[in-house]
Amino acid sequence: MALVNDHFLKLPDNYLFADIASKVNAFKAMHPKEDIVTLGIGDVTQPLCPAVVDAIHRAADEMATPAGFHGYGPEQGYDFLREAILKYDFLPRGIHLDIDEVFVSDGAKSDTGNIQELIRWDNSIAVTDPIYPVYIDSNVMIGRAGIQQNGRWTNVNYLPCTAANDFVPQIPDRRMDVIYLCYPNNPTGTVITKEELRKWVNYALRNDTLIFFDAAYEAYIQDASIPHSIYEIKGARKCAIEFHSYSKTAGFTGIRCGYTIVPKDLTAVTLDGQRIGLNHLWLRRQSTKFNGTSYISQRAAEATYTAEGRRQIRETIGYYMANARVMLDTFRRLGFLAYGGENAPYIWVKTPDGSSSWQFFHEMLYGAHVVCTPGVGFGPSGEGYVRFTAFNSHEATQEALHRIGQWLEQNR
Repeated sequence: MALVNDHFLKLPDNYLFADIASKVNAFKAMHPKEDIVTLGIGDVTQPLCPAVVDAIHRAADEMATPAGFHGYGPEQGYDFLREAILKYDFLPRGIHLDIDEVFVSDGAKSDTGNIQELIRWDNSIAVTDPIYPVYIDSNVMIGRAGIQQNGRWTNVNYLPCTAANDFVPQIPDRRMDVIYLCYPNNPTGTVITKEELRKWVNYALRNDTLIFFDAAYEAYIQDASIPHSIYEIKGARKCAIEFHSYSKTAGFTGIRCGYTIVPKDLTAVTLDGQRIGLNHLWLRRQSTKFNGTSYISQRAAEATYTAEGRRQIRETIGYYMANARVMLDTFRRLGFLAYGGENAPYIWVKTPDGSSSWQFFHEMLYGAHVVCTPGVGFGPSGEGYVRFTAFNSHEATQEALHRIGQWLEQNR
């Protein structure tokens, strides 16, 4: 008789965004004539830029010839993309990495969920709270998170990020084995200064702590003083793994491509005190469980680094950030406490009158026909907040804001 991994049974019945989708579908079934504007799930809406589309066409044509056909590719990714990553994402910031430290994947979600396989189930973990749900759920699946009590996992150390501390998490007062950081932050849209990030790196070096740093939204940073990579901080190569994605940067949510940096300087310890390089372990894991990102997707990603590709992607990012600025200004004008939106495509809004996150979600869905994301789905410190995304058209965003304004006026 096969025994189930009962850690899966500890998870909530639905992943957050699947739960939202089911509630929205229920509304549509009851109100089939009503039009809904979605500012909830962080999927992009603008088409792929021309440079990427051209690269996809060329790669597909190449694959249609005997000489140009590509089968299984290298597990770490093709050199043409990894070299472009080093040249354009890191060298301009004074960061020197080896090509063997770059691992191309099908997206940051996969890698942030899978990376925890490299460490023992009994490592202690800390997360900034609220945070991307995959970090917690993947640790639940292996048994590292404990059990859920009153919305918290017993073996997770939560680092609250709220308006009360200006969304700057406090460094733990005790040693942690692993810390998850995400900046620019999903869901709050807030960022971390280089001075604050240096404190985390110094803490990790002092305590032999491993940092998982999610930089999926770094391309949205507008403030030149905000770091794009943890490796801008001296010593981070010895304590941090960093995750990147083309999903929101270049609209690859339907193509799937990202990459992870695992420095060769990075090690973890066995029970008998041996230090083991995590770069080699991640390569071994990927070689066993991953057959590589498709050739066409990697050629598409490579095109984002051409002169035209970079210009076109900046235009798309600017399009979404224009939405973010309008949303932030409108929510504040309507009387909401709103954060983010300046260096990230997310607006983090305090619910009015002490409403819970899910209560406000339902009221807005049924009253304004606008979808947001309940903040409590991102962790206990998210209760009393909702997240809005800037990933929609200008027209849909303006329509959503207009509806919200009318709805509030009618209920005053």
